Amino acid sequence: MGVVMNNESVRIPEAERIVISVITDNLADVTRPDCKIARRLRRTESPLDLAAHGEHGLAYHVETVVEGESRCCLFDFGSDARGVLKNMKLLNVDLGKVDALAISHDHWDHQAALLDILKMKRGEWRSGLPLYVGECFFEGTYLKGDDGSVTSLLALNRRELDDLGVVRIVETKGPTAIIPGAFLSGRVEQRAEYEAIPSSFVARRGNEYVPEAFPGEQALFMNARGKGLVVVSACAHRGIINTVRQAQRITGIERVHMVIGGFHLTGASPEIIQRTIADMKAIDPVYVVPTHCTGFEAIAAFAREMPDQFILNTAGTTYVVA
Repeated sequence: MGVVMNNESVRIPEAERIVISVITDNLADVTRPDCKIARRLRRTESPLDLAAHGEHGLAYHVETVVEGESRCCLFDFGSDARGVLKNMKLLNVDLGKVDALAISHDHWDHQAALLDILKMKRGEWRSGLPLYVGECFFEGTYLKGDDGSVTSLLALNRRELDDLGVVRIVETKGPTAIIPGAFLSGRVEQRAEYEAIPSSFVARRGNEYVPEAFPGEQALFMNARGKGLVVVSACAHRGIINTVRQAQRITGIERVHMVIGGFHLTGASPEIIQRTIADMKAIDPVYVVPTHCTGFEAIAAFAREMPDQFILNTAGTTYVVA
């Protein structure tokens, strides 16, 4: 794979099977039962087999089966390398079978652990493993405080990654296939006017800080045979509704089977949360799984207003679409 698509439409092959394992997320709860298509961790030898690591971060393992061939990728990496690697072990993730790595955007809670993970498991990766990042990734995003202070949210250094010699960095600008049946979205168009980026996020241009537009933030999407789109978000700074509609628009597929990931509604007003839910109801996915930065109030609202579609995610949960 690794071909960067410059056009704005793609033909995405159907996957006979899609398996999404949420390696880490904000919520860890060993008492949650299986729910719908969500499969929780199982104890095999010790009660500690259920003790998944949770953090303010997100990481996924994604497998697609297209025309009988299984391929897999890692999408985002959280911030705590040892905790993420612990969960990978609990989930039986075989790093030697990983075909591609991808990072949704440049914030620490999605990529700070990557360098240490690469170092700690250096001998297990395939040679020339591609690492996909979006536009302006290594320029970083900054957070502006009420006191005027500015803090970088980027935790990766390109030179350190290059010097390690494990990955081959691929910068994407459009929809990009990273494994058969799984595409990065490219830049998400902002069409829903209420899905605005908070002014606290800024980018550095020369000696000035300007409003951040997150042009390089990417989601992952797939096409489940006979079921429709599976959209995997990270933070959706440009809007979760915009993200899903982007997937529909560039694939030409209207039917949505599953939307999972951070919806970036933490701290959002009740009005914004309700407008998001109304638009998600109109999209009508079979399953909706808000994670990470969605925020308690929004997660509770999705659970209340879309009970048949809602699934509460926990770190270490696996979703099988087949």
